[in-house]
Amino acid sequence: MTNHGAIKQRRVDTNGITLNIAEQGDGPLVILLHGFPESWYSWRHQFEPIANAGYHVVAPDMRGYGKSDKPDEILAYNQVEVVNDIIGLIPALGHETAVVIGHDWGAPTAWSTALFHPDKVSAVGALSVPFSPRAEAPPLDTLKAIFKDMFFYQLYFQEPGVAEAELEQNIKQALRKFYHMASGDVDISEFSPRPADADLLSDTPDPGKLGSWCSEEDLDFYTAEFTASGFRGPLNYYRNHNLTWQLTEGAPRQITQPAMFMAGQKDGVIMMAAEALKAMDKTVPNQVLHELIPDCGHWTQQEAPDAVNKGILKFLEQV
Repeated sequence: MTNHGAIKQRRVDTNGITLNIAEQGDGPLVILLHGFPESWYSWRHQFEPIANAGYHVVAPDMRGYGKSDKPDEILAYNQVEVVNDIIGLIPALGHETAVVIGHDWGAPTAWSTALFHPDKVSAVGALSVPFSPRAEAPPLDTLKAIFKDMFFYQLYFQEPGVAEAELEQNIKQALRKFYHMASGDVDISEFSPRPADADLLSDTPDPGKLGSWCSEEDLDFYTAEFTASGFRGPLNYYRNHNLTWQLTEGAPRQITQPAMFMAGQKDGVIMMAAEALKAMDKTVPNQVLHELIPDCGHWTQQEAPDAVNKGILKFLEQV
């Protein structure tokens, strides 16, 4: 059992809403941003090592998740607002600057905090999702063109209420299937394309239990969080691709701060984002650390906590 005794939680006002944060330690601020469908808890293995190295570690429940506020309006989940939540946390926590590190949906948010607020974000890191400069065309239009006759989860998530109903029917089973499907325990080359009218999880086998990276107790924690919060807020992140694109016209195309990137070698996201990954030498020229972790899937900091902790600490030492 992991000891969370030293991790404290409280609610903090930022950007007109209130976020629940988990925190530990004192010193310079390091903010850890989780992805979908997770919570501050996905960083449980990172708090103690980073706090012990002399930092104030904070992982919020992102808006719409856990014990954080859940604005009702779909458009309230665009990345400009989400980035402002995180930037607002910095002074609210008594700091002037922060190092921001994100995983999955937290990664584009982390990259954007650095891109738009270079005075507040001194260094930036991401797990799983490489930096992509603003696209030439609206992202949803591009996805619809690429996947016109095939199922793609981000397009399935667009119609409000549909994915919510599927995921909330049996939350524990849905999380178990979804976590398993994206983990290093599955060979993604075995997935075959599905028709456009498929749903998310019906064809996905239920593993019964997850790998050692997510114990029954861990899964129960997530299940309780989503039973209380539902999936509407989390799914709304995907519904704002085009609005975020509209709101960020003229965005800088390069991250100038010291940066780190880590991903699992078996993570499907780095295959989908292969072009962005290749371009990172140019788009993120100041990379202090760039590492692919063998035998690790998408849930990077949970599947490979030791490698991730080692990487983050090495990065923090140099920035």
